[in-house]
Amino acid sequence: MSFAWPLALLSLLLVPAAVAGYLVLERRRQRQGAAFANPALAPNLIGRRPGRLRHLAPALALLALALLATGLARPHATVSVAQEQATVVLALDTSKSMAATDVPPSRLAVAQRAVRSFIAELPERYRVGMVSFAQSAQTVLPATANRDAAQAALRNLRVGDGTALAEGIARAIQVAQRVPNEGAKKPPASILVLSDGAQTQGVLRPLQAAQRAKKLKIPVYTVAFGTAEGVVEVVDDNGFRQRVTVPPDPPTLRRVAQATGGRFYSAPDGERLQAVYEELGSRIGHVKKEREITAAFAAAGALLLLGAGGVSAFLFGRLP
Repeated sequence: MSFAWPLALLSLLLVPAAVAGYLVLERRRQRQGAAFANPALAPNLIGRRPGRLRHLAPALALLALALLATGLARPHATVSVAQEQATVVLALDTSKSMAATDVPPSRLAVAQRAVRSFIAELPERYRVGMVSFAQSAQTVLPATANRDAAQAALRNLRVGDGTALAEGIARAIQVAQRVPNEGAKKPPASILVLSDGAQTQGVLRPLQAAQRAKKLKIPVYTVAFGTAEGVVEVVDDNGFRQRVTVPPDPPTLRRVAQATGGRFYSAPDGERLQAVYEELGSRIGHVKKEREITAAFAAAGALLLLGAGGVSAFLFGRLP
């Protein structure tokens, strides 16, 4: 929390002064009561005494004073607000390992289903771009607000050989950069990478691609999809079929996310993948902004003053 007028916080000194004044008055009241009658006989003279509850109304009033004094300093807080416009580029691994059935019916089919729901939940004014990467990276869909085009591009994904992870990230950066400016500046962009294996193709390394994204202030969110038990059949150079395990590569994806200010997720199954995309939709759909919250402090102080008045009227039949 920050304050536009920090010197106004000096008014908080009124709170301990008011507490000291209340204690002085309380002692004076006790001395005056003792002078009027023997304290031992007081229970016979007074029917109902509020006891410690008599301090509740002043305590509420003092707390209200503290809130109102803080409000004078015009406090600001960082809050999460809905983002009207943004670009989300999906970089989807379509290597042959996505045909593995450890996540039934297949990794690719489950990924398509989760991404389909994610796209449908994005705000209407968001642009969605799509990149697929296997042996190389391809732009499947330039960033667009056309949801039908995005869903069609998603349906047309097919698996291929190799995993060019870094090229996929680099191509996603290009898609994000081609979005025209809205007014004075370009809308914020994010990249979502879903991969189920380690990089096997390309000269560019994943962390090099991550550094490009970092320079452009494009966070990259990464999802390691699939399990260590994933297996696919491949044909070797001699024409023989072999069963090859295709586990995900969490360490690389985690480092890419950390380097760009994004976040890494592990999604071993379809249910977890769906949950990840739901969280990503909420995270990308909001942005942190600083807002003045003076009105909140003033409203809370006013409510506490009303509460103090209500408590005093109930206990003593009068306002404090």
